[in-house]
Amino acid sequence: MKRIFGLLLFAVMIFSAQEVAAQALKFGHITRDEIIMAMPEYDSAMKKYNDFGQELSNALEIMQVELNNKYDQYTKEGPNLSAIVRASKEQELADMQNRIATFQQNAQAQLQDKQAELLNPIIEKVTTAINTVAKEGGFIYIYDARSLIYFDPAKSTDITPLVKTKLGIN
Repeated sequence: MKRIFGLLLFAVMIFSAQEVAAQALKFGHITRDEIIMAMPEYDSAMKKYNDFGQELSNALEIMQVELNNKYDQYTKEGPNLSAIVRASKEQELADMQNRIATFQQNAQAQLQDKQAELLNPIIEKVTTAINTVAKEGGFIYIYDARSLIYFDPAKSTDITPLVKTKLGIN
């Protein structure tokens, strides 16, 4: 009898411990992009990014117009040019095409660098707020809702409003 009582007591303790452990695990989810886009700094960062992109686009367009004009001139005058002058003009056109291609590659890299330069401080600020809210709320995991396939809203807390409050945005 003592043995059965001991086993029952042990089973009750195990189940109680599991229930307490399950209650201690807090899971949360967040929509980080929503918070980033709600930040006041985001709009000004995106304006700077778009302005920089437009500047690069305008420079590329000027280069392309110049190439087109030289090509049109070459096609009109080409038949009347000597072989050496024609070869020189063709080389000039090829060099311009290479410069344009190089400019496009460099512009793309600079645009990516500019995006990182402008958005990384915002992302870091949001990440710090998420970490603070998670620690204060005793959460074990915080998942980004945009990459989740499924979560049970009854068992996962949406901390997006808490982080927005922590950042002073709503």
